[in-house]
Amino acid sequence: MPQPPSAVSRDEPVIRDRGDACPGALRLHAADDGFLARIRIPGGILGADAARLLADAADRLGDGHIDLTSRGNAQLRGLGASCGGELAAVLDRAGLLPAPGHERVRNVVASPLTGLDGRGRADVAPWVARLDRELCAEPAAAALSGRFLFAVDDGRGDVLSLSADVNVLAQGGGRALLWLGAGDGAPGRPGTAGAGGAGSAVDATAGDAGQPDAADVIGAVAGAGSAAGRSAAGAAVAGPGAAGAGPAVAATAGGAGPLDLAGAIGVCTGAGSAAGAAVDGAGAAGAGPAVAAGAGGAGPASADSGGPRAVLVAADDVPRAAVVAALCFLDAARAAGTRAWRVAELPPEHRPDAGELAARLAAAGIPAEVAPLAAPQGTGGPEPLPGVVRGGPGGSAALSVLAPLGRLDTAQWRLLAGLSGRMRLTPWRGVVVPGLAAGSADAVLADLARAGLATTHDSPWRSVTACTGRPGCAKALADVRADARAVAARATGPLPVHWSGCERRCGHPRGTAWVDLVATGGGYAVTLAAAGTADGPAHRTVKTSELAAVLADARRTDARRTTSHDAAKK
Repeated sequence: MPQPPSAVSRDEPVIRDRGDACPGALRLHAADDGFLARIRIPGGILGADAARLLADAADRLGDGHIDLTSRGNAQLRGLGASCGGELAAVLDRAGLLPAPGHERVRNVVASPLTGLDGRGRADVAPWVARLDRELCAEPAAAALSGRFLFAVDDGRGDVLSLSADVNVLAQGGGRALLWLGAGDGAPGRPGTAGAGGAGSAVDATAGDAGQPDAADVIGAVAGAGSAAGRSAAGAAVAGPGAAGAGPAVAATAGGAGPLDLAGAIGVCTGAGSAAGAAVDGAGAAGAGPAVAAGAGGAGPASADSGGPRAVLVAADDVPRAAVVAALCFLDAARAAGTRAWRVAELPPEHRPDAGELAARLAAAGIPAEVAPLAAPQGTGGPEPLPGVVRGGPGGSAALSVLAPLGRLDTAQWRLLAGLSGRMRLTPWRGVVVPGLAAGSADAVLADLARAGLATTHDSPWRSVTACTGRPGCAKALADVRADARAVAARATGPLPVHWSGCERRCGHPRGTAWVDLVATGGGYAVTLAAAGTADGPAHRTVKTSELAAVLADARRTDARRTTSHDAAKK
């Protein structure tokens, strides 16, 4: 029977015997339906001109569709074997190839609603643009794997669920926390299955149970770290949120009650190395009542508590600091000799801890302090809910929609690109369109629904993903997209579901439990991925004709029995 993806043990480092074969815009991947190009779009932020040029390329060179990836990037399929030069010229004209030698390493996810809904601690969209420029300007960064990931979170805790390698979490007072580590999602609580919204001002959230809160979307990363990382810090550290000690309260509809911050918030360090002097609490001014992660979320972590730690840097230094952190990883990977692609693959003794990262930043002229890792102020689950997002600059609104199975035809793509001249692709295979007049937003959303996009929180397409499957992939044993369409309306539920044509499970969810369907040739093996091996449900092979009922039941499985089962993307 197919097995669910297993976590990479932090005590069993991955040994790579080759470089990664991740496709790019210049390195095309041969598939059964033609060649595939993956275009990196840092933060998913795209202007109308670039979007239209991409649609033109899909029509002229590809199959007339644009796929959205789990990192907020775009893919073109059905490309001809000889179109590489023409595609590169189009992408260059669109500004999507600023540094050809770095095009596969521009993997940056960011909070999709940052600056659009009055939430978060900072608008991190400008940080993303600067990070991209810094990354492209650093020759050594070209050695990063095409799977290495940067996450820039505005404080709400959404993209922290995505197992990034370099994590940035905005704080109050013009500062940010930075750490290395590809984390697993924290264990879920009752009803926290990861399907839900970002706690933003989105219309139509009533009755939306099953949303993970901040505690569920933060990655618990490495354990004790290096020997240097286990040494005690020298002075007391004030806890984040010192000015507002009360527990944060989940803002999802029907989700009353304090956030449970039990479960470690991940950094690559464990206890970290000694900090020489007292460090002010991250986000002490203006960050909201976030509480440092400690046992049971009981209060601030002290310098010698052994809690997770990060480095605190000025917001202006975030872009360069993130690149320095990536270079720190590259040095550690070379020293380890394992050819690691991602931070989680490093042997424990080679993972840089917070003290080492702070020293590396100081050597690069970036002031940095070791600090306890504060919980985000996030008040809901990771993904933006479909609907109208209110509270934008000047009273403007944004629209959040999902692409069914992550696939848009070029007519849908052009419709979205033309609404305001701006669009943001999300890591949940959605699109956010900012800058709309609040009074017309509902009518425009209705137009998008008529165009075939998912526009409501109860859409059957919410949290349903699939790999390419047949006929595009030679390894697939089924046309998974067709099978998903056949049962989507009859198989809804809180847990996400991912359809895979083979045991590789390409594009499966991150940071959450999910229902795992793997084609077997005679049906599907149905498993609750992320379940503990001791009490997880047994594998079931189900005929296609029986899938709707079995899948609906599986998606309502009690999330209390699940734990994070994710690992570094291989």
